Amino acid sequence: MSRWYVHRHVVTLDETNVVGNVYFAHFLHWQGHCRERFLGDHAPAVLDQIRRGDLVLVTVSCGMDYYEECFGLDEIEVRMRVDGQHGHRLGMHFEFRRGGREVARGQQTVACLRRTLDGPVPVDLPVELRVALTAFSG
Repeated sequence: MSRWYVHRHVVTLDETNVVGNVYFAHFLHWQGHCRERFLGDHAPAVLDQIRRGDLVLVTVSCGMDYYEECFGLDEIEVRMRVDGQHGHRLGMHFEFRRGGREVARGQQTVACLRRTLDGPVPVDLPVELRVALTAFSG
């Protein structure tokens, strides 16, 4: 049984639309926040590689399913676990919960690349990242 990496987010009013609910694209944005916090907490050397320009993590696909509306000042628990690792690609599954209820579900796949003079080329996930992900793999 895998465990979830959990990132907590409080919805700000600027993340809502004129009707007062959260604009759908913010859920995708929060996936990125969760992913980046995971790197900061569990694989900081990978963040250093990204900062230096030695490594690029590119989102190649993502999706969302929405079940309930969320509103300003709601506390959202964004939960992430690994869906699979294949060479230079990593799949992630996300659950968005408010008060213990699932309000949305998402997924994304990222590719691990290195910049070269001829353009980006795929590279395997860094060892530190692979090790950190083992506790969150399904």
